Amino acid sequence: MKIQNLLYYTLIIFLSGCTQYHQAESISDRLPLIYPDYTDVTFPINIAPPNFRIQEEGEAFQTELGCGEENYDILIQDDEPIVRIPESEWKVLLEKAAGKKIYVRITIKQHGKWVRYSDIQDSISVHAIDPFLAYRLLYPGYELWNEMGIYQRDLTTYEQTPIAENRNFGKQCINCHTFNRNSPDTMMVHVRGKQGGTLISLNGEMEKVDPKPEEYRHGATYPAWHPSGRYIAFSANEIQQFFHSSGQKPIEVSDLAADLMIYDVQTHETFTDSLVYGEQYMETFPTWSPDGKQIYFCRAEGYRQGMSLDSIRYDLYRIHFDAEHSKLHTLECVYKASALRKTVSFPRISPDGRFLLFTQSDYGNFSIWHPESDLYLLNLATGNIRNIAEINSDNVDSFHTWSSTGRWLVFSSKRLDGLWARPFFAHFDPETGHFSKPFLLPQKEPDFYDTFTYTYNLPELIKAPVKTGKKLLETIEEPIHRAKVKN
Repeated sequence: MKIQNLLYYTLIIFLSGCTQYHQAESISDRLPLIYPDYTDVTFPINIAPPNFRIQEEGEAFQTELGCGEENYDILIQDDEPIVRIPESEWKVLLEKAAGKKIYVRITIKQHGKWVRYSDIQDSISVHAIDPFLAYRLLYPGYELWNEMGIYQRDLTTYEQTPIAENRNFGKQCINCHTFNRNSPDTMMVHVRGKQGGTLISLNGEMEKVDPKPEEYRHGATYPAWHPSGRYIAFSANEIQQFFHSSGQKPIEVSDLAADLMIYDVQTHETFTDSLVYGEQYMETFPTWSPDGKQIYFCRAEGYRQGMSLDSIRYDLYRIHFDAEHSKLHTLECVYKASALRKTVSFPRISPDGRFLLFTQSDYGNFSIWHPESDLYLLNLATGNIRNIAEINSDNVDSFHTWSSTGRWLVFSSKRLDGLWARPFFAHFDPETGHFSKPFLLPQKEPDFYDTFTYTYNLPELIKAPVKTGKKLLETIEEPIHRAKVKN
């Protein structure tokens, strides 16, 4: 009995020693460096723990996380500078800190003494983010284009699952996934190759179609769902890739022709209008207003043989849509970027219809290859346009989408290394029209992005997971239904 008691108390002392709180012997007046940079950011109330690496030298590390003046809520101690936040404890802290700030207090043993750095302060928003993110993973230079897939990540955890991987259907190209109002139940995906077609999922049914009637010049490329789910606006593009042997832009992607067309999901008919169809102009990247009455898109002068690519610049346009009669009418220029020797791409309207976000760069419209690409915000009520300095970086910022509430933004950025695009998130305040400092998608291992050599393409926030992956693969095998011209 005495031996058992001795072992018990020895174990208690050992365990207590493992979690002994270390008081600081000195205090630094600067913030500690951490990677990823989760300093002074706003997190949604339902995000996975933002694990990080402490980028300061030391023999041992102590990290406290808490809310308010009370004692810490989470204590992490380790001989290594890696901070992995327990998921269950993080969830409790998020609920406690909703609408408030949390602190991250780092104390490091350096040269035998414990030094406490200034507290990192982060905000916890009461606004949840859509819990899933869908994206395409591929190599950034398309060298291995036959290794790609569309995946979804649970943002409340670290779980990633495939929606469709092209290794499961002959390594054909799979791209341009698009959802209607952040819903996984209404989506479409392009497949290019011997079994190519546009896969449309609507109300539990899926079919493979070709939205291009035989009479039309070019096939459907960049899509956008009408809010009703009945129509999909497409740009019909002839796209050419150009590979450069040197310089900051190794690849240039350019339109040689582009038009707008609308596919009626119910009738399997396609229609357009001479206002947005023809060789005089190129129209691309359509997006609908939330009421479905307007299509915003990018428009440039038509390509002519011998035209230099850096002379092609797109302006922001809109055209009105009469759903009752399936007619397009009243074309308007919203922002003439070309007059400033700039170009616009990827317009996206906030769910409340008040703001339009777009990418601006020097020329062309495929901004992911343009380091100067920045995000701009247009107030549709006032017409005011501003560079979103609080979220832009010195490298590519593009491929952006809103959350279903309009309170969150996800976008792709190459700010970490200039090579790979990764997803960043920012909170949006519609009253001020400003965003919080962006934060990188959290991963279980803080050094994940140092070795992950795929780029995140077209990140889309969705309200629930896609559950039709198996059906999608089955539909690829089916015959294709070609659209007809709507009378």
